[in-house]
Amino acid sequence: MAELRRPRSVSSNVLLRLLLAQLGDWGTRHGITPAESTVIDLGGGTGGLASSLALQGYRVTVVDPSPDALASLERRTAEAGLEGRIEGRQGDTSDLVQLAGQASADLVICHRVLEVVEAPEAAVAAIAEVLRPGGALSLTVSQRRWLVLSQALAGHFALARRTFAGAGRLDHDHITALLEAVGLRVLASHGIGALADHVSEATVEAETGAYDELTSLELEISQDPPFRSLAPLLHVFAERGERVG
Repeated sequence: MAELRRPRSVSSNVLLRLLLAQLGDWGTRHGITPAESTVIDLGGGTGGLASSLALQGYRVTVVDPSPDALASLERRTAEAGLEGRIEGRQGDTSDLVQLAGQASADLVICHRVLEVVEAPEAAVAAIAEVLRPGGALSLTVSQRRWLVLSQALAGHFALARRTFAGAGRLDHDHITALLEAVGLRVLASHGIGALADHVSEATVEAETGAYDELTSLELEISQDPPFRSLAPLLHVFAERGERVG
């Protein structure tokens, strides 16, 4: 297995470590190896996460609406020598089933997508439809409480009040309900960046071992409900049951 390179930030490192560990456990339970896994990275852009997964042996199809992002993905894939493990297709949540096919994927990655689509419910339903029975979903969304906190600290108090009152904002309970409604069972949920996103890069680099210590701290607090609710990102790992809907 290829060596995992250090990502640029503690938060991205935490997310990738969590995901790879979850995928390892999921693959062991279902008796499927990375090379045998069909992965769709929905809204995967230029392929940052797809490249990391491909280096671990996964075959990844990036679905993204931007032709420029897909062109960058193609160049990145060639430069990394990952041809045959990553491909790009233009599209979005509305045509995901048509592009991928029903029950065609072992894993769907959907990071930072639900908060920008018009109908999160329809997007989640499409994801469930393309997953095979027992297939997994890795989902991240920006959280409401983090937005309220960041807006208030920036002095945008009226905006923070509107954000807090917004019924459509995605948080842990909302996401869990969305997934359960389409037959996806939440296996784990973590907050990403609750502390790390408050720490400057200079602080992390100033002391030997600080990066690893902060990474460990983030992992330790990531499932603590108060810290999780205040994290910028919520990461959910879910699995499709035998029947959907």
